[in-house]
This record gives sequence, C-alpha cells and structure tokens, in this order.
Amino acid sequence: MTENKTSTKLKKDDLVQVISGKSRGKQGKILKIDLEKSRAIVQGLNMMKKAMRKKNQNDRGGIVELEAPIRLSNMMIVCKKCGPTRLGYKFVGTDKKRVCRKCGEAL
Repeated sequence: MTENKTSTKLKKDDLVQVISGKSRGKQGKILKIDLEKSRAIVQGLNMMKKAMRKKNQNDRGGIVELEAPIRLSNMMIVCKKCGPTRLGYKFVGTDKKRVCRKCGEAL
C-alpha cells in the first residue's frame, strides 16, 4: 500500500479565498490542513449541519453547524496588496521565504 502525501504551499492561519464551489469568492483563515486527503478546513466557509448527540449532562445535543473540508486546489492565498494570488519562493540569505507572484511581497 502506497501513501499518497501531497505537499502544499498553504499553511495553517493563512488567509485564503475560495475560487470554485458553493463558497466561491469568500475568504477565511485556514484552521486545519489534511495533506493525505489534500483538503483544508477554512473558518466560516463550507458550513454543514450535523446532528450531535449529548456527550454529558452539561453538553447540548441537537443540530450543529460545522465547517466541512474544501479541496486545496479550490483555494488561493490572499496577498495584502494585490488580493488572491499564487505563491512562489525566494531565498533571502539562508532563509526560504514565501512570496506573492504578482508583487513579490513576502507572505
């Protein structure tokens, strides 16, 4: 059995914009990345309703809204200057920095 681990330039806490799907055009912060499935959970986007059972007496059961994962290929990082853009890398001394492909600013 082979492991299918893909790599991504996106990281947790990056501001991304969804470029396709039902949440297209909306922006949010990445909460969690699953590299094996190449999906990410974005704060406040792709909301779904799920029936939750009471786990203890203090907990409330019922229908809860949760963020569902979105494919990494359906999102772009948002640059502060130019908006949604692709990512590149630039070596500054011995450090490898992520930079905007449009304006060259470090992200």
